[in-house]
Amino acid sequence: MKYVCSMLVVVLVLALNGYAGPLDNLDSPMEGRAMRASSSDPNWRNGNGDARPIPPGETLVMADLRGPGRINHIWNTIAPTERGYARLVVIRMYWDGEEQPSVEAPLGDFFVIGNGMDRAFQSLPVVVSSEGRARNCYWPMPFRKSARITITNEGEGPVRAFYWYVDWQKLRKLPRNTPYFHASYRQEYPTVSGRNYRIADIQGRGHYVGTVESVRMHGGSWFGEGDDFFFIDGEEEPSLRGTGTEDYFCDAWGFRQFDGPYYGVPVWEGFKELGRITAYRWHLTDPVVFKKSLRVEIEHKGVTFNEDGSVRSGFEERSDDFSSMAFWYQTEPHKSFGPMPPAYDRLLVDWRDAVEFEGLIEKGDMGGQPFQRQNGAQWSKGTQILWMPKEAGQACSFPLQVNKAGVYALTLVMTKSWDYGNYQVILDGKPLGEPLKLHNKTVVVEEVQRLMGEMKAGEHTLRFLNVGKADTSEGFFLGLDACLLTPMEREAKN
Repeated sequence: MKYVCSMLVVVLVLALNGYAGPLDNLDSPMEGRAMRASSSDPNWRNGNGDARPIPPGETLVMADLRGPGRINHIWNTIAPTERGYARLVVIRMYWDGEEQPSVEAPLGDFFVIGNGMDRAFQSLPVVVSSEGRARNCYWPMPFRKSARITITNEGEGPVRAFYWYVDWQKLRKLPRNTPYFHASYRQEYPTVSGRNYRIADIQGRGHYVGTVESVRMHGGSWFGEGDDFFFIDGEEEPSLRGTGTEDYFCDAWGFRQFDGPYYGVPVWEGFKELGRITAYRWHLTDPVVFKKSLRVEIEHKGVTFNEDGSVRSGFEERSDDFSSMAFWYQTEPHKSFGPMPPAYDRLLVDWRDAVEFEGLIEKGDMGGQPFQRQNGAQWSKGTQILWMPKEAGQACSFPLQVNKAGVYALTLVMTKSWDYGNYQVILDGKPLGEPLKLHNKTVVVEEVQRLMGEMKAGEHTLRFLNVGKADTSEGFFLGLDACLLTPMEREAKN
């Protein structure tokens, strides 16, 4: 209801400012013919095989259309076998037979949610539902001669099923100066010292319509004091200069999780080490027009610390993990995007090295409390451990092997459900961050990240202490799927 009300306000504002609303033309004669490319079973009268598998390294053609036409809506959902699939599966779009794609991005990032995560949110041009699994976009995508949309599985695990719709209109013609839809992905893990993070570097004539920025903070506190800059048509001093990262994304005084028609922060894990963020900003009523070129940059500055943990500066360059999407329209030809980062370099954590908790049971200590192996497609290798303590204060523990000394991030894949409790994660007797609140009305599987600091090579002990439960929870249960250690001293890749 909240979203419906906000949409009505948007429509009213657009009408008052002379913009056509989404319902304005429904009572007028329309040209064109409704068309669709989908995964529908070819045996549509009697069959129900409405999905296609995508083996590792294979490309699936979602649409191969003949114009003139305009794509108005794309929907898809996916049944993966790999964690991080949203970064491993790539969507590409080619207009009028071009060799270089006009759209090239990881599937999740194109539909706004970064860092390889699945999250639901709502905006005007992009909507994601079903806990992040149903992806929709409404960007108009015109083409004169042809449109080709592909999905490539660049991971090592198969996609069991991919479902899709591409809804479009067959038209008699397009205006001569119609611009084409473009979108590109970039990343720097971590950001490169001494220069701003570049979101877009465009050549040609067109208008810029949106930005998605995803971040994983290496240190805690606040990463977003950096300003945004738009350099239009080769200018040395940017015409558009910002006042802070959250200001560019139309928020203020830091971030918090929310979504809206024009801007939002669908992922916000707080002011903590390894906290992940995704923010979007659509330039729908304020597109940035360029005649020759456009360069979009943002500073990576914020709070920094001394070695003793004290604050050194509130406005200093930081090294965090940045990735982004740029969305724009332009006439062809467009500048090549360059090669995409390799598939597993796009992941913040490489799940191929993950350790399954079910493989640690014999070496673990279940604290005398019952447990069972649970099977389900939502868990890696199809299994998790369900530990079932009866009261607060009970704990279970597992060995954690560190092969090489260094600074590591610990990523846990854990389940939330209606009968789960609150747990403190403890490493070698020391708490790692705040307790985890694992109660949820439905069963969901989420990644939890904690910075472990400097670790010696050898065996360590990972302990999960039950510290209570939510008032609405029916139990103190704990669901453990997998864990992964990731070294934090990574070379910048961009």
